[in-house]
Amino acid sequence: MALDERFGEPVDTYVNGSQVWLRGDGPDDTTLEYRLHPVGGYVKPKGIQTDQVLATIALALATGEEPAVPFATLWEGLEVFLAFEDEWPLPAAELARIGELQLGIAATVFGDVDHESVAVRWQQSERQTSIVSELMSQLTEP
Repeated sequence: MALDERFGEPVDTYVNGSQVWLRGDGPDDTTLEYRLHPVGGYVKPKGIQTDQVLATIALALATGEEPAVPFATLWEGLEVFLAFEDEWPLPAAELARIGELQLGIAATVFGDVDHESVAVRWQQSERQTSIVSELMSQLTEP
């Protein structure tokens, strides 16, 4: 609900369940990408268009109605990162701080990850693996 209330509609939605917001929240208006990651094996709720899934579920939760499907069966984590590789590096702790200021929710973990390896494993599993678990495994390794 915080994403919907503070950011509004995503700028992009994907059939795989990902929801994306691009915002100039970083220092010197650096563009940050906020990506809500779907659960492994995401299945779009029947009767809801791809670009309306988040809004429909958020509205139900905000009004105390029973959502078409539980939120936890759709998404499992939000990631914040630099949207464009050509922008200057921003420390992970700074990204976490900005995300907390924007959403009012503290990051559970933060650090640098290899997105390419996560994407490869996710594609090899035919979208069944958890993107968030893959990201977390990189953040918790010594």
